Amino acid sequence: MPGETHLAAILCSLLLNGEAEVRHDYTVGDKVRHIRVDCETATHVYEVGFDGKRSSFDSLHQAVFAAELTGKLPAIVIIDTDGRVEPVEYQVRTVARAAGVSFLTTDKDFLIRWQMTAPFRRDQRPPLFGY
Repeated sequence: MPGETHLAAILCSLLLNGEAEVRHDYTVGDKVRHIRVDCETATHVYEVGFDGKRSSFDSLHQAVFAAELTGKLPAIVIIDTDGRVEPVEYQVRTVARAAGVSFLTTDKDFLIRWQMTAPFRRDQRPPLFGY
């Protein structure tokens, strides 16, 4: 199965019309640090995670921090791998909504098919996704 970085790149470039893995510097004390945003568009910073992975809890923190650095709106996308709402996905969605952060979900197989068929579509808008 393709990993999070690969699927996030498909999502970002083919569905969200954004730029993947955008670096943003910030300074703490006397040191310059940086973060990488999974996907950035003109209006949003998106963090991507997998359902059922505890690392997806970090998506909310990362999206809100990136939004503060960029002045854009935070959003989270969970990639569904099994067609069910897992406990991690449920918790991330619940907390994101309580915090006012956009939450979307898409299917891993859909992303792979969308990438495979991209050469056959020109200027076609993708279907809506999410809850």
